Amino acid sequence: MNKYLHIQEAAYEANIELPKLGLVNFTFGNVSAADRGLGVFAIKPSGVPYDELSPQKMVILDFDCKLVDGKLRPSSDTATHAVLYKYWSGVGGIAHTHSRYATAWSQAQRDIPIYGTTHADCSAVDIPCAAAMKDEMISGDYEYQTGFQIINCFKERGLDPSEVPMMLVGNHAPFAWGESASKAVYNSAMLEYIAELAYLTENIKADALRLKDSLIRKHFQRKHGPDSYYGQ
Repeated sequence: MNKYLHIQEAAYEANIELPKLGLVNFTFGNVSAADRGLGVFAIKPSGVPYDELSPQKMVILDFDCKLVDGKLRPSSDTATHAVLYKYWSGVGGIAHTHSRYATAWSQAQRDIPIYGTTHADCSAVDIPCAAAMKDEMISGDYEYQTGFQIINCFKERGLDPSEVPMMLVGNHAPFAWGESASKAVYNSAMLEYIAELAYLTENIKADALRLKDSLIRKHFQRKHGPDSYYGQ
């Protein structure tokens, strides 16, 4: 009996959503799914086209990025996923894409300002963009250091990954996460939509005003607060 099949299936289902949602091109991007009880995660194999994936091809690793099961090489971004799982205990799924608008904001090294309620429904703050990686980090274990680039950005800004489930890595691309792989993909799709809306907003009105605090609090709390009432 394959004790990892449930996270392999979750990772597979999440990964094949990326091209359907227009979040990746060719073999770019990856999603992983974790089992906290087993201390492992399943992730897309490196360079395999999405239409050739299957649950059994998902590679299993522990949170120290050591191979546990699988015949294929895992995604080149695997070490980043491992770092986030190891240090952020509430994360159950991670998605990394190179979606067009979010990646453009990453390349511009800009946070995405909170201009409207669509953004506030997902996050009560600007979507953070981590500073460009330092040379000594680049020359080391690059993907491993990318994990700390993300974590350090959150520490420096006093952000909680459970409240801000998405971010941009400067000059690179977006990452998103959630309690499951499917939620991580959802957050990736919302990040891309928010990035596009912000781009269009600034092109319509270069000096557009940020959403006022009362509306930020209202929209975020109605979905995510202790007295949330959105949905069934």
